[in-house]
Amino acid sequence: MTHDARYRTFRPRWGQVAAWAVGVISVGGTVLVAFTSRGPLGQAAGNRLSFALFALCAALLLWRVGGVHARPSPQGLVVRNIVRTRRLEWAEILAVRFGVNDPWVRLDLADGDTIALIGIQRADGEHAMAEARRLVALVQEHGEASEPGERQP
Repeated sequence: MTHDARYRTFRPRWGQVAAWAVGVISVGGTVLVAFTSRGPLGQAAGNRLSFALFALCAALLLWRVGGVHARPSPQGLVVRNIVRTRRLEWAEILAVRFGVNDPWVRLDLADGDTIALIGIQRADGEHAMAEARRLVALVQEHGEASEPGERQP
């Protein structure tokens, strides 16, 4: 693993904080209600089980939301979004787009696909713009030969 600053992991600044906060509130609240409910509905094993399943599903979803990132290396980019993790070689990335109204960076790929890179989010303001520029520089450095400026965010 390289320690070059260019290869720092791309992460949203507040993504993990928000996921943890929502997780503590939703999972903690669900568990609290499941174990403190009284009366016929609160005592039913099926209801308690459904609360536990809901808490588990919420925890898994928030774990994935809080873990979105993109990890660059000299070989390529590993993009972990909420549902899918994808490994890309630099040559596969044709363009990095981060339009004014885009919530996150989008990558145009050589196979015609476009994927979101949720690790760089518009909500992070100027930090997100700087991270998008760093990604563009990595794509230009490692990708196939192209004209400078072709991959501007």
